[in-house]
Amino acid sequence: MQIPIFTVDAFTNRPFSGNPAAVCLLENDLDEDLHQKIATEMNLSETAFIRKLHPGDDFSKSSCFGLRWFTPASEVPLCGHATLASAAVLFYIQKNTNSVLTFVTLSGELKARQVGDHIVLDLPLYKTSPQVLQEVEELIKAAVGNLIVQDLRYSPDTKKLLVRLSDTYERSVLEKLQVRAQDFLSAEKTGKVKGLILTLKGNSPGNHSGHDFYSRYFAPWVGVLEDPVTGSAHAVLSSYWSEHLGKKEMLAFQCSRRGGELKISLRSDGRVDIAGKIAIVLKGNLTF
Repeated sequence: MQIPIFTVDAFTNRPFSGNPAAVCLLENDLDEDLHQKIATEMNLSETAFIRKLHPGDDFSKSSCFGLRWFTPASEVPLCGHATLASAAVLFYIQKNTNSVLTFVTLSGELKARQVGDHIVLDLPLYKTSPQVLQEVEELIKAAVGNLIVQDLRYSPDTKKLLVRLSDTYERSVLEKLQVRAQDFLSAEKTGKVKGLILTLKGNSPGNHSGHDFYSRYFAPWVGVLEDPVTGSAHAVLSSYWSEHLGKKEMLAFQCSRRGGELKISLRSDGRVDIAGKIAIVLKGNLTF
């Protein structure tokens, strides 16, 4: 059996930066256990599977496809960067002729469209609520040590904990922070956290990049110690920072070692457009 597979670096236009995702094009349904086996073999934060919804569908001509995402350890309900990568494979490699692609996913229908040299994802926008420090104190300590935390929020829809560091810190503090995400597994006692976002306001003196906020993201609960650039985390961050900055249009940067930039635009329908560039670094076939 052969399956076309591609590696796409998302939220960057430079190879070997941004967030890599593997994208598989499925001509036929795959045995259920093979999705996870392939994702484990690829060993990237996400492997995406694009499938045809009807027998006559065509990767170059159809506008609606099924889409699933797997980490090396489990299936996830939403992945932004692998959706961006999937749209890139259809638009740039399959030369799909539609202006908008729709993906049927565990998070409902997601749309992707081309705008200039960016691909724009239409994603859900997730609200956060205040989180009591005492409940997650050990986890916060494991994540940021003695750094000052300015705000603490929880997103029940995504099970993500948002930790905002003090505005007094520069971007370099977030970038240099040594995080042992493996320790989160024993430090998280509530059972409700499946992802941890560290974030920092971007208006420090000397910030000439125009970034409104910075972040890093950790998800050892789903087998990803640190994710390089995370669309789903920005579906939470967009809501939070829009409220705190009073802005609907924002530019964000995720400060992982690879790094990546996201253009954010809150929509009037309660969703969010997150745009990024891509670099295709590998084309091949899985053979088994």
